[in-house]
Amino acid sequence: MFEEWYSTSALIAMGLIFLGSFVQSAIGFGLAIVAAPLLFQVDPIYVPGPICFVALFISILNAMQNRANIEIGGLKMALLGRIPGSLAGAWLLLVVSGEQLSLLLGVIVLLAVVISLLPFRIEPTPRRMGIAGFFSGFFGTSSAIGGPPMALLLQHQDAGKLRGNLSAFFVFSSIISLLILTPTGYFGWYHLYLTLPLLPAALLGYIIAKKTTQSLPKEKIRIGALLLCATSGLTAVLQAVL
Repeated sequence: MFEEWYSTSALIAMGLIFLGSFVQSAIGFGLAIVAAPLLFQVDPIYVPGPICFVALFISILNAMQNRANIEIGGLKMALLGRIPGSLAGAWLLLVVSGEQLSLLLGVIVLLAVVISLLPFRIEPTPRRMGIAGFFSGFFGTSSAIGGPPMALLLQHQDAGKLRGNLSAFFVFSSIISLLILTPTGYFGWYHLYLTLPLLPAALLGYIIAKKTTQSLPKEKIRIGALLLCATSGLTAVLQAVL
């Protein structure tokens, strides 16, 4: 019964989840950006349902760690926008092929890297938060990569607020995505069964990030994470087009 937990694909998935959880715990987002495109190549069944569940788990841990910095009021419009965005993302899953989804994953990640490097600052007004929430829901439900739109708006907050607000948003948004993915068949008991061995890997990534990244320059961590993301996204694009 438990043989699938120790298969080659499961062990690779654990490694990718560890790496993604480490990045997300270090900079506030990045779990799916790092892991989703490569996980899809390992086995498409891991995307989006299982990785959304792992995102919920790791987001709860990070939200608890940074709870003093969370400002729920500022996230209201983003959470409202998340609901129709998630419905649109679920519809997309029903109409695209596996190759198209792989290409979408890669393009989203590469776009996220480019956006993260832009020099200008976008202020998080309520209207922009609503728009970011919609696209976070759209991409988060269809590909599990819902972080970039919100991270773009909140990236200039101090590190504690960024981690806290993004984690709180990801807790609620992951729940929304899972509730919508369940009736569409993208998250069920079998997906949950495959997700269980990924949770210790996520926890280990969280613990190591908390113990090692506090003393490291944040900009170096960010650049390293972007390089990982670019590699992951490019791999998915090449797999889809070759």
